[in-house]
Amino acid sequence: MGNPRYGWVIVAAGGLLGCVAMGSMFSLPVFLQIMARQTGWSVTGISTAMTIAFLTMAFASMAWGALSDRYGPRVVVITGSVVLAASLALASRAGSLLQFQLVFGVMVGGSIAAIFAPMMATVTGWFETRRSLAVSLVSAGMGMAPLTMSPLAAWLIGHNDWRTSLLIISGIAAALMIPTAFLVRRAPAPAEAATPQIVAGPQAVSPPAMSLGQALKSPQFLVLVATNFFCCATHSGPIFHTVGYAVSCGIPLMAAVSIYSLEGLAGMGGRLGFGLLGDRFGARRILILGLLAQALVALSYYWVRELLAFYTVAAMFGFIYAGTMPLYAVIARENFPMRMMGTVIGGTAMAGGLGMATGPLTGGLIYDRFGSYGGLFLGAFALGVVAFLVALTFRPFKGDRGKGDPGKSEEADGVAGDGEQPGPAVA
Repeated sequence: MGNPRYGWVIVAAGGLLGCVAMGSMFSLPVFLQIMARQTGWSVTGISTAMTIAFLTMAFASMAWGALSDRYGPRVVVITGSVVLAASLALASRAGSLLQFQLVFGVMVGGSIAAIFAPMMATVTGWFETRRSLAVSLVSAGMGMAPLTMSPLAAWLIGHNDWRTSLLIISGIAAALMIPTAFLVRRAPAPAEAATPQIVAGPQAVSPPAMSLGQALKSPQFLVLVATNFFCCATHSGPIFHTVGYAVSCGIPLMAAVSIYSLEGLAGMGGRLGFGLLGDRFGARRILILGLLAQALVALSYYWVRELLAFYTVAAMFGFIYAGTMPLYAVIARENFPMRMMGTVIGGTAMAGGLGMATGPLTGGLIYDRFGSYGGLFLGAFALGVVAFLVALTFRPFKGDRGKGDPGKSEEADGVAGDGEQPGPAVA
């Protein structure tokens, strides 16, 4: 791993893995109405599978992150890719709603957790400059899912039943993800982790040692966790129920899916734009502004009924919510040592997964009870305001904690990392 440019290979691999993984999971909103008609299962019941998946992602994220810290990201990502493909195939054969909820919810959700946190943590370690952009590019790959996997899912469900369609998606996931996972390598150890820098003078600051327990109890970590929870709770319902909401307004399925795809396209722009802005003005500042904008745009869905209005709001919403998401990993890397980055990002991802779990079930309950999604968007606005207010309380560590602990390298932790030797980080 002596070539520092290999960091961009990691970025490309992470983008592809995230696109296929998230796209496979988010085929469920496309199948939602048709599955309900073909099986007789309720919209709430099917949506519950997605809620379970998000919950499983949440609770598995920190565990997978910790395993990637200890054994390296490659073995974790390969495992997740194999389990995801197998679980999608098993879900397509489910004979009852309960079976589908357990297989899709537990296995699909748990396997995707093995992709997200380890890849985000790995990418943050490969870059010292342009870190926000690099992380945003990985996230942009995940944002490609509505542009690629969702239209594919819509096309498949138009020519096959949902079981065959889901089985085909399983095969695609296996063919693309498993070979790509072998490209993943551990992030290089920071140079200053092996050789601490001692600077003379009154401004001298040596990065203090930080244990994992101290990191997880710190106000900085707890604020990141709370912010990510409320942020994801804000956009989870509107994301999951965009297609169903549009169909309920009389918009044809393929047109409704195109709204979702436009949201994803705008999200790619948001990830890149917010990444550049984060590098220029600071990730924390851009995150706070993005959270406020997200709340306001989520509220605007309340008045949307026509296709053009859906396109307008979806483009703004996708740009903003997608742009904010990579910034959490950047802020984590700026404040915590690389040797625990999988666990820290896994912890914030756990909170995000719990937040995402609220939307599908809540939206389904609201729709089944009232026949509309209005209450969902009012609630999303309130949650978005809370996320904004919590983010305002974040205060970075004093000193240079994010650069690694002095005299304590990855090797000192007894971690070899995928059989590769650490190399220089990408500048």
